[in-house]
Amino acid sequence: MPKVEIKGLYKIFGPTPRQVIPMLESGADKANILKKHKHSVGVNNASFTVEEGEIFVVMGLSGSGKSTLIRCLNRLIEPTGGSVFIDDQDITKVSAAHLREVRRKKIAMVFQNFALLPHKTVLENVAFGLEIQDVKAEIRRQKAQEMLETVGLKGYGNAKPNELSGGMQQRVGLARALATKADILLMDEAFSALDPLIRKDMQNELLSLQHKLKKTIIFITHDLDEALKIGDRIAIMKDGNIVQIGTAEEILQSPADDYVREFTHDVNRAKIITASAIMRDAEALVLEKSGIRMAVRKMKDLGISSLFVTDKSNTLLGIVTIEQVSSLIKEGKEALESIIDDNIKTVSCESSIDEIIPLFLYSNYPVAVVDRDKKLKGIIFKSTVLAGIAGEGRESYGA
Repeated sequence: MPKVEIKGLYKIFGPTPRQVIPMLESGADKANILKKHKHSVGVNNASFTVEEGEIFVVMGLSGSGKSTLIRCLNRLIEPTGGSVFIDDQDITKVSAAHLREVRRKKIAMVFQNFALLPHKTVLENVAFGLEIQDVKAEIRRQKAQEMLETVGLKGYGNAKPNELSGGMQQRVGLARALATKADILLMDEAFSALDPLIRKDMQNELLSLQHKLKKTIIFITHDLDEALKIGDRIAIMKDGNIVQIGTAEEILQSPADDYVREFTHDVNRAKIITASAIMRDAEALVLEKSGIRMAVRKMKDLGISSLFVTDKSNTLLGIVTIEQVSSLIKEGKEALESIIDDNIKTVSCESSIDEIIPLFLYSNYPVAVVDRDKKLKGIIFKSTVLAGIAGEGRESYGA
């Protein structure tokens, strides 16, 4: 069961918003609705799920509808139509009292402008959500102090927000959200107001905290690099519509349309695309016990000059070349064991192209992709690396 599920969500601003939904369903677009009917479309039929512990990024340019969307999820903005399920409960149908409980205990929000209370200390700001939950003073002070330490602000509890840098203030906002023990964090352009270096630090901090805390995070940004860095999956919005949802690799490798293709055109693919996306199936291999003639036949059939060698359990043992095999045949020998070269380069499925490229500088062989048990998962050739950088599909990856 997804932690969050959005079904057919609409938000239209104007005097008679529900009358606009059938027009959108019939194919009318945002510009047409505004020009002819004087209504503004914020979100148009958005549907997606967010799994527990996932960082789901919603990104788009200004006016795309991303901030409107996230505010519909906790009903700070009331949806015009559709459903928002939190733990399988549609919060668009709950009472005002129940909604307050959801906001107090299940969902926390981190804003772009920090939204700290200037007259309260840092510790009091962090404890504010717990105060609203009627947590006893001593307990909320203790939990607030723990959260300050978690985000690296130990010793700043008695300071006022205006005594801190922008990055430190955003850490306070994050600590306040974490202190409530909410399962879901909504982060609306949380790092956009920060200087680039501080922003990068906060991205790293968020990823580090997520590794420990496993929150469900819905993160809004207009910055593609930020989305690609932190998102487990990314939804790209345009004119209130979600035009594509996928992992960073899926979006870069298979853009849904020209808009997404143009949006991702300047991304450094070498840092994003991983071995699993560019590796070829491990057909260029032979079992250790298969013998010389089987190796020769397979190299001939595949038109290649080397084969990886595995045992029966698919554990990688090394590689043999056509030259080595030919020499062995001349000697009248059949066993492969004596010519297996174990001086090969291996990577994991998660290794980026950036990490793979240098390996070809120190080896004349293809690179093997293995799991943690050294089982062979796939093979990377120089040509597949080049195709991955160029953004060509897997069908273009040759040996």
